[in-house]
Amino acid sequence: MPTILIIEDESKMRRLLELNLGEDGFKTVSAPDAETGLKLLASEQIDLVLTDLKLPGMSGLELLQRAKQQDPALPVVVMTAFGSVETAVDAMKAGATDYVLKPFSLAEMRMVVHKELDVSRLREENRSLREALGEKYSHPNIVARSAKMQEVLAIMERVAPTNSTVLLGGESGVGKDLIARAIHEKSRRASGPFIKINSTAIPENLLESELFGYERGAFTGATTSKPGKFELADKGTLFLDEIGDVPPVTQVKLLRVLQEREFERLGGTRTVKVDVRLVAATNRDLRAALEDGTFREDLYYRLNVVPIDIPPLREHKEDIPDLANLFLKKFCGDAGRQAVTISPEAANLLMSHHWPGNVRELQNIIERACAMAKTNKIEPGDIHLDSAPRNKTVVSSDGFLPNGMTLDQWEDEMIREALKRAGGNKSQAARLLGLSRNALRYRLSKIGIEDENGAE
Repeated sequence: MPTILIIEDESKMRRLLELNLGEDGFKTVSAPDAETGLKLLASEQIDLVLTDLKLPGMSGLELLQRAKQQDPALPVVVMTAFGSVETAVDAMKAGATDYVLKPFSLAEMRMVVHKELDVSRLREENRSLREALGEKYSHPNIVARSAKMQEVLAIMERVAPTNSTVLLGGESGVGKDLIARAIHEKSRRASGPFIKINSTAIPENLLESELFGYERGAFTGATTSKPGKFELADKGTLFLDEIGDVPPVTQVKLLRVLQEREFERLGGTRTVKVDVRLVAATNRDLRAALEDGTFREDLYYRLNVVPIDIPPLREHKEDIPDLANLFLKKFCGDAGRQAVTISPEAANLLMSHHWPGNVRELQNIIERACAMAKTNKIEPGDIHLDSAPRNKTVVSSDGFLPNGMTLDQWEDEMIREALKRAGGNKSQAARLLGLSRNALRYRLSKIGIEDENGAE
């Protein structure tokens, strides 16, 4: 069994942790200060360090830094008082893998230790991932012939049996929802519910009630109580798409659920406990969101336990033929048509496209081609690729404003262009323009485009 090093200056707490973790079968060694802990690290085979941040002499933060210099892969869980969350975030930046706020329950501590050892094992296996790519991974409805997608499936196979939180990254349309569902189906929670929610599809003022539910009378129109998505996902998996667009108030409640596995419904006082595995997804750069203050640091580190970045379709074009054939079987089968094939010329056309909309764009184009094809073979003329609209104006030779346009006119044109590229999705259009959703709404009102109360 793994060996855990406990560094805690309070003897009663140290002894309590030794006994509790020992009951789970772990071997424990302990130290009352950082200096003694470092000596044990040098002489013992340690699998995980559990340390207080406030220690006599050398601080827990300095201990963490020295431990990471010796072994960057060593998991370190820090303990800190509730009022020192900022210190815990500093520790996460320095390499801590998780933190626990005092006072904590022993059950919570055991859960964190088991999770971190699971993740440590996962990371150790992933070190040999490149060598293991000779083994082919597969999953129904996921095409992964390319090396990049094989790498995604390999990480998915390793993380699925654990309870670790997963953060899926990638552009819109790459198939994050398919990977999330595959993680659930290959997990020990496969018999439980898989609940999906897209934060951009729900107005900000309703998102909290959708996630956590509400009690009767919580607001006007709440004539009955309603459970939220977290309750519905109990003993299963909750897939939270577009996590980067969750408003700050809701981020606080999400952090509490991840830390304590409990919450209260909107307008309620009863604490609801849940056992939910969270898989989150985003097409935003969350590190940039940290810098501009729109996303909480502590929530980011809670979510980013096992990150999986899904490549855009243009980076694994070798999967396009298999994807196209998969969609052909689906759409032509639904339409009751005989087997339809793609001509070599049409296949070359698909391979040469840039695919800004990724797999979702390919799916739509194959569905259109299947519906419009006159024969049982799709030719280049049956494939209608969406090319970026060309501006009707010509940019001046010195790179300034287009000839004959004012700054306001040019800005209006860019907003309309962003909406076209985002398929009418205002949150995505705002990201393309580098604006907040509120800033985009203001500009839409200026040019006379209704926002329909923020509906996406």
